[in-house]
Amino acid sequence: MSASGARLKHFGWGREGEGLSADEEAFVLARAEALFGTALSESASAPRLDEIALATPRLTAPGSLPFCTSEHYDRAAHTYGKSYLELARGLARDYASAPDVVAYPRHEGDVAAVLDWAGSADATVTPFGGGSSVVGGVEPKRYGHKGAVTIDLREMGKVKEVDKTSRAALIEAGTYGPALEAQLRPHGMTLRHFPQSFEYSTLGGWIATRGGGHFATLYTHIDDFVESLRTVTPKGVIESRRLPGSGAGPSPDRMVIGSEGIFGVITQAWMRLQDRPTWRAGGAVRFKDFFTAARAVRAIAQAGLYPSNCRILDPAEAYNTGAADGSVAVMVLAFESADHDVEPWMKRARECCADHGGMPEASGAQAHREGAAGVWRNAFIRMPYAMERLILRGVINDTFETAITWERFEKFHDAIKNATRVAIEQATGRKGQVTCRFTHVYPDGPAPYFTFHALGEPGKLGAQWLAIKSAALDAVIDNGGTVTHHHAVGRDHRPWYDRQRPPLFAAALRAAKKALDPHGLLNPGVLIDP
Repeated sequence: MSASGARLKHFGWGREGEGLSADEEAFVLARAEALFGTALSESASAPRLDEIALATPRLTAPGSLPFCTSEHYDRAAHTYGKSYLELARGLARDYASAPDVVAYPRHEGDVAAVLDWAGSADATVTPFGGGSSVVGGVEPKRYGHKGAVTIDLREMGKVKEVDKTSRAALIEAGTYGPALEAQLRPHGMTLRHFPQSFEYSTLGGWIATRGGGHFATLYTHIDDFVESLRTVTPKGVIESRRLPGSGAGPSPDRMVIGSEGIFGVITQAWMRLQDRPTWRAGGAVRFKDFFTAARAVRAIAQAGLYPSNCRILDPAEAYNTGAADGSVAVMVLAFESADHDVEPWMKRARECCADHGGMPEASGAQAHREGAAGVWRNAFIRMPYAMERLILRGVINDTFETAITWERFEKFHDAIKNATRVAIEQATGRKGQVTCRFTHVYPDGPAPYFTFHALGEPGKLGAQWLAIKSAALDAVIDNGGTVTHHHAVGRDHRPWYDRQRPPLFAAALRAAKKALDPHGLLNPGVLIDP
């Protein structure tokens, strides 16, 4: 259900009026009750806006910044992102970290003016796209400073220029996914970057977090589409040159991509585009087990076929989403092109699957939108709405994603699942469930995406979640994986990111932060200590 044009929720996913349909909620609830063997009734309620008490703002924006506000809704809606821990804190009506001021700059000059004022007022600054962070990346923090300001870039949402010759566009950082694609469509072009949060996230957010998108191979991260960037920092503007490639030292773009707002505010970017695809082929393929499906994925990845979609779901994941009955692993496979018929590529990929016992469910130009593939795709898009409903019943359900090379994958997979299962039992006193799917694949390894379900205790959900997630990420790091493949670091992943990155690189990152943000005002506590 959708309320067109409605504002974003202050609690939960999406806009006001949006959520699971009655049938969707009944399906999700039935799966959860079957898993835990008990009826699940609501033990809490989502906080109404009038139930949220906010401290008196410690700062007041000057009259020269008329695009700033300290209204109750704006402060509440910019307190948290969308992580499970933030949902749990919102459920407890804990909005103590609400920003004092929310700024809605209309152009780059406004961004610079807010940074200047925040510096003089000794206020921290949190850049905010759509607020869809699932790792604690947008919660305002003061760390001893006098106040906290959030800069929401939604008013900077234009595609300013399209270069069809070089297939690129200059796009403002506050442009939401649907608006971005709508403005490119008349030109016959597309960015083709569709993260799960597509409707509720922005170009600047994708770049700042190194977000992963629709493509399961080849073009997996937003990095692949960035041609040049413009970023406003407390010390001035960084703008890189538009080039198809360069070997001129370390890339300034690469320093900003994934920086999560600690260096400055991305205001616009030249992005590489593609012609809108017209040729499609796809479908679902069933395998006897997850590891057999993974070997088929490896064959496809190493054959250089580069499918747009090549995800596999383990039997439990397939069952939970309604894509299968729980007895088989499922591969969702698709190819698309704006230039040529993709059936020959699809034919070869099916042959790779057949070599590993894969049985195709369907074929044809639109098969990837039907059957198991279509069911899974819809469940994938709707998952965040399910989380906000299940937490009211004490269910702890969350995800974490990583990456590992092929020769280590099977041992890695088992170690992570076992560690997470044990942590669920220790934290909650009862068994839960851990499932796995692939989101992206490379010739040298996959990106496994784990989902865990546990039945928690109302009032303790945040602490129980933390115990489970911590044990899982300990296992990820101990077994050689990355703490995140595309969800970013934020504050939730900081302890494990600190273990993953080389110590000398951490020192270099701190030095760059000092040079660009000498007073440590921008998103303190993300990536490095404030």
